[in-house]
Amino acid sequence: MFGMGMPEIIVILAVALIVLGPKKLPEIAKSLGRGIAEFKKATQEFKENIDVDNDLREARDTLREVKDDLEDTVRKSVTETAKQEPDAVADYDLEHAVENDATKPAAEPAEDKPEKNPGLKDPASNG
Repeated sequence: MFGMGMPEIIVILAVALIVLGPKKLPEIAKSLGRGIAEFKKATQEFKENIDVDNDLREARDTLREVKDDLEDTVRKSVTETAKQEPDAVADYDLEHAVENDATKPAAEPAEDKPEKNPGLKDPASNG
């Protein structure tokens, strides 16, 4: 423990007993033990936060790779369909093609409304 052997620890405890007295020594030992336990707990939480940050970083990197692969696939698809050179497709169009499809509202279903024909009168109305 900290490069100290058993004789050094006994000397330190003997000096602490003489200086602090037999009544205060157990209270101070309890306080010291609680402090060390809180320090270990805080250290463990810090390590867990670092692990979470590393997991988030890995997930972000994976998502970037998937995005790059998807852009490459779209670029190849567009160039094959349009028979253009790969450089002819704008990066802006590729980046926003997927976003536009994802953000475009879905087509609304047609409502069941009778069509109005200006040449015909409604039989219910006596006009």
